[in-house]
Amino acid sequence: MTDPVKSKVPQQMRPPTPASVLPPQPSVRDLSTPQTYKIETYNSEVMQGSRSYGVALPPGYNQNPNQRYPVIFLLHGGHGNADHWFAKGDALTILQQLYATGKLPPSIVITPDGNDKRGSSPYWDPDYIDGPNGKVSTAIGDELVKVVKARYRTIPNPAFWAIGGQSSGGWGAMNVGLHYLNRFRILFSHSGYFQDKSGPQNSPITYIKTIPPQAKKRLRVYLDTGLADTEIGLDEAKKFSQVLTTEKIYNMFYQFPGGHTWDYWHEHLADSLIFVGRQFKISAMIAHTKDNLGFEKP
Repeated sequence: MTDPVKSKVPQQMRPPTPASVLPPQPSVRDLSTPQTYKIETYNSEVMQGSRSYGVALPPGYNQNPNQRYPVIFLLHGGHGNADHWFAKGDALTILQQLYATGKLPPSIVITPDGNDKRGSSPYWDPDYIDGPNGKVSTAIGDELVKVVKARYRTIPNPAFWAIGGQSSGGWGAMNVGLHYLNRFRILFSHSGYFQDKSGPQNSPITYIKTIPPQAKKRLRVYLDTGLADTEIGLDEAKKFSQVLTTEKIYNMFYQFPGGHTWDYWHEHLADSLIFVGRQFKISAMIAHTKDNLGFEKP
């Protein structure tokens, strides 16, 4: 399991976790219980019917009823559904390893159904937009966020909410995240693309230029692509990273061996989640400083 961010982040940028904000390191006893997930449903007003999502609660969640947790949304790609990150990406194994090593604070992980009213099909990818086949972007970025906040003990501050995905889910994470900046501050993509046929409103590489300067300062973005990815190609992420840098948005872009496969996404989910965990810890330190000193250190 690689940690590409480690060599790029100075030691002073890796603060300790203030216990008052983030959950503490899970106990050995909590970690001895294997991670599990459930598929849950809720009634969606915007999609006019029942919607599903997967949820993996962190170690010790039931034993610590007063603790609140950060949240990570994981979006599936083409021909996928709400359980693919668990069933095909083996995300539970990665989460268990990261919790055990302290590289990711215990988090509530949500895997939404990203399909529109047409359902999943080998003939089209999910459309993470508000389009003719349903308001999927609103369903995930607003409606499901409210459901998760109502059902689970979350930290409500968007600095402790991340959204990412693979392939068309990588695009979806950027698109939904940028349209709901009041919900998510950390965005990540594995093998994603950033320009959509529906137009600039749903093309992150263009839309990113329209968001307010203060929102740009708060955003944190992670990108990676396989060197042998012939389906999406390296140019997509390279160009998007260049635009992010031009717009002065903090971002990390990595190229790893591998192609457009679940083996690749499973292997490098750890890299994006390590990035996410580091951002959670930095945000916790900032929150801790504000609470105790009344101002934010530069």
